[in-house]
Amino acid sequence: MGVHWLTAFIDHSAASAGDELRFWQVATNSALSARRGDRGQFATFVPSDGDAFLRVQETDSGDVGVHLDLHVDSVDNETIRSLRLGSTLIDRVDDGLAVMRSPRGMTFCLVQHHGEAQRPSPVEVSHLGVVYLLDQISIDIPHDAFDDECRFWSDLTGWPIHGGSVPEFRVLQRPDGMALRILLQRLDDDDPATLARAHLDFAVGEHGDAIAAWHQTLGATFARQGRRWITLTDPAGLPYCLTERDPVTGTL
Repeated sequence: MGVHWLTAFIDHSAASAGDELRFWQVATNSALSARRGDRGQFATFVPSDGDAFLRVQETDSGDVGVHLDLHVDSVDNETIRSLRLGSTLIDRVDDGLAVMRSPRGMTFCLVQHHGEAQRPSPVEVSHLGVVYLLDQISIDIPHDAFDDECRFWSDLTGWPIHGGSVPEFRVLQRPDGMALRILLQRLDDDDPATLARAHLDFAVGEHGDAIAAWHQTLGATFARQGRRWITLTDPAGLPYCLTERDPVTGTL
């Protein structure tokens, strides 16, 4: 039992592939792997140090979004355990991959762990004189499902859950060296969403305005200013946030 690594997948359409790949490659200061899959639909953003934790997938439907891969010792055993916790099996591709949905509809995959263990260092943006890091996936949960969905993700990962900086946030305590942090966010009770969804977050410290301006030159669009974050959308319209968290510790 246990989740040894997390990978965030950006799901994009064929129409947005070029702009999407260029944006995330520059924004994360990473190299893009060779395309793979029967249609060349998968690629990995390879960091300059540490192990990869961000990948892209071109979807048949053309939908954009983010899903999560959990790297485990035994996909068979973790699939059975996940089902007992309340998830649904969508597809069993082979011995190394099971596509699942959480009780409130968040797509995730169980995949075979291959030794990933080293969190990449923060990225230096030399022309701005700052460092920052993509390091968090936020699972956005409908108001009425928040407690149950939080319990599911804590039980599935085996990670303790803690209160966040504001009442609508909870955080799973990631193991040392884990690249991605999981934030659980309760949506407002008037939010029309009926299913859980996810977005990505950068830790930028006090440099949110400068990085937001830079990202807009790369093709992002400003969406709104929050209490301790700035929300933008990438070239395909996928929302993400720049948060005031420290890029080294991941906390405020």
